[in-house]
Amino acid sequence: MIELVLNRRIYDNDIGPLMRSFFPKERLLIFADGVLLGRESTDEKRQREEEAVTASMKVFVPEEEGDVTISLHVDGKEDASLVIPYQQEITASDFTPVQLKKASFDENWKAMALRSAKKNAVKRGAYDLLVKVTGKELPWGAQTGIRPTKKSLELMEQGEKADFITGFMKQNYRTTDEKIRQTLKITALEHQVLSKIEGATEEERAGDPSLNLQGKGYSLYLGVLFCPSICLYCSFSSHAIGAYRHMVPAYVASLEKEIDFAAEHFAGRRLDSIYFGGGTPTALGPVELDEVLTYIERKLDLSHLKEFTVEAGRPDSITLDKLKVLKAHGVGRISVNPQTMNQKTLDLIGRHHSVEDIRVAYALARQVGFDCINMDLILGLPGESPQDMQHSLDEVVAMDPENLTVHSLALKTSARLNLEWDKYQDYTYTNSDEIMEASYLAAEKLGMHPYYLYRQKNMAGNMENVGFAKPGKEGLYNILIMEEREDILAIGAGAACKKVRIDPVTGDTQITRCENVKDIRTYIDRIDEMIERKRQLFADVIR
Repeated sequence: MIELVLNRRIYDNDIGPLMRSFFPKERLLIFADGVLLGRESTDEKRQREEEAVTASMKVFVPEEEGDVTISLHVDGKEDASLVIPYQQEITASDFTPVQLKKASFDENWKAMALRSAKKNAVKRGAYDLLVKVTGKELPWGAQTGIRPTKKSLELMEQGEKADFITGFMKQNYRTTDEKIRQTLKITALEHQVLSKIEGATEEERAGDPSLNLQGKGYSLYLGVLFCPSICLYCSFSSHAIGAYRHMVPAYVASLEKEIDFAAEHFAGRRLDSIYFGGGTPTALGPVELDEVLTYIERKLDLSHLKEFTVEAGRPDSITLDKLKVLKAHGVGRISVNPQTMNQKTLDLIGRHHSVEDIRVAYALARQVGFDCINMDLILGLPGESPQDMQHSLDEVVAMDPENLTVHSLALKTSARLNLEWDKYQDYTYTNSDEIMEASYLAAEKLGMHPYYLYRQKNMAGNMENVGFAKPGKEGLYNILIMEEREDILAIGAGAACKKVRIDPVTGDTQITRCENVKDIRTYIDRIDEMIERKRQLFADVIR
């Protein structure tokens, strides 16, 4: 058990994830002004009263301008502490040249930048103390955000060179040399891919505030929260298709109502990519898939479309008829996702198919003519050894897909693996730099390079998720959404829209969102409300 003690509620979302990363198997308690944040069960309260605290970090942040003090105590080691002076002015070590220029003429932005600089200084200080006392460093340093490449891409597009970006990441985030090299390679490729679709200059965005970084570009996400079964690690509100089959016609009708909204109000925008995800879209039957895809073709302008992905995903949902439907409607990129090629793990995590089913589904996709197939693997699944994970990598290499996405297991709060932790606490959850390096070597054997990267909270080994691709086979949608380049119009239960705008004064990316409800029955019953949420979010687009 570890604890973070704050004199008031500030920086808890910044320092808390850092402490979890250094002590991944410990329960984190956060106190602000003497009050425990969050709820706890009777058993958790008993645990708190009976167990000793492994590590305690105390942070004092004055209400007004003044020094921040941080102290850390870990069992068996002496207390360590530091003082972070209040920053009176912006310095080059904290900000980029573009940001410094903005701060010189805009007082509001300067005040905001000072607050950000102070927060980053506190976060770095907490990280440095944790390193000093534990003797352990994290690959991504003090970075806890899910998009560690976003800043690098932004700096690259501002004309900054690799040396500047490297120094900036080391100074501000304590990122390791290897992760910085990895970031630079990925952002250079992202920049190359994005240059192939139309963007918008600063002058154009100033003349039309509804433009994003890709001008009038947007992507369409369709979510289908049906699955053959619910995986142990899944945190999505997926619904087992066997129990909800009777609701599929009404669900498809609701999707079509949302497509009608897109057709009416996004007619003046450029549709760059479509991503049909889930859940498992191919949990739908071939007739239902054909109906949805036909409706998209009939209602939307696909003349500028550069990518159409369907996340077929589960091998036990893939049939020859469904693959033929996808191919006939111009789908160019699909996923066949094993997650692991070890049968014992497939059985444990609730994927009701065999390793051979994965090979068969992949072969069917090739038979139909798909030449851009993605395969997902998850490193750190319960009970898997490094040898098990290497076996999965070797099996995928033998199949030779065009894309490979390697995920580090993230234990989400709502996943059954977390909710029923007592059943699985004796299993090991292994991931490391060596295992991630093995995934890079496997991708290299396939002639792939990393092209996008993101992180999640509570990831095994404090690693990351990496997408690899053969040259020219990079997933455009993955880059657009991960680097927050353009609007995402998302339809379906649980789907989240994202509006991307650029602040005309600061040049910062402003993100606003709206979400559809996750329960399928509620989504169908309240479909008009879901559409109204989109109408309000994209009011600047709707004419």
